[in-house]
Amino acid sequence: MNDIEPADVRAMREQGDLRAYLRQQITTGRDRGKPPPATAPEPNPHRIPGAWPTGSQPPQPIPEAPAGAWEAALHRLRTGTQTGIRCECRACDPTTGSHPAA
Repeated sequence: MNDIEPADVRAMREQGDLRAYLRQQITTGRDRGKPPPATAPEPNPHRIPGAWPTGSQPPQPIPEAPAGAWEAALHRLRTGTQTGIRCECRACDPTTGSHPAA
């Protein structure tokens, strides 16, 4: 930063530069808080504005699930065959590991 000695202040006062020096320090301090001016990035010559990037395409719609897929997934979840974990409570069938019908 600025290491200013009392002798420097005395010399500036004698030359009449102290007021200008202090004003310059105030201006520098104010400018320090301002962000630098924004510069526009260099345009990419291979990019077409509004177009998908080369080699890509818009997302496709999600296909409909086949009939009975939700019921089959729910059955696998309930029986534990989806995760490989079998229920070991006393009410469950020990051969299948599934809960009895309620």
